[in-house]
Amino acid sequence: MEVVIELNLTVSNSIDGRRPWAEEVPEGRLINRGHPAGDLLEAYDWTVLRRGVGGLLLECRLPETCLDPQRQLFGGFTGAYVDLVALYASRTDANPPAGFQSTINMRVDYFEPICEGTFNIEGRVLNRRGKNRLISVQIRQSETTAVYGLVTLRDTGE
Repeated sequence: MEVVIELNLTVSNSIDGRRPWAEEVPEGRLINRGHPAGDLLEAYDWTVLRRGVGGLLLECRLPETCLDPQRQLFGGFTGAYVDLVALYASRTDANPPAGFQSTINMRVDYFEPICEGTFNIEGRVLNRRGKNRLISVQIRQSETTAVYGLVTLRDTGE
């Protein structure tokens, strides 16, 4: 059986600095369409369950395009979830980053497979020192921690 998946991604990193995925985001959503990784993960459909100082909690649906042959989240996409949520969690810090953030280290521990359906992702700022932030990201499905990630981000100030 051959499965053909067509991705119709709209990506815009315009030269004038506009980021369409961050403009006029509706209440209860994290981002709009137009983010390269976000569109692949369908982050424009994630629901923000909680956003507070130092953290956020999201409800996500696993897109068909991210499944492996066993109908589980393909391992390589897991890091994309962790990285994207870490970037947005860092923006909830009491002293948010001033510019572009660069991921300088990421560790992802896999405990359980993420299967079809919905799951929650929680990102929390654990530590901030100078331009660096340490962010934890937990992916839970049915109240079970399936993935735990630690991400170090550096605020480039750009």
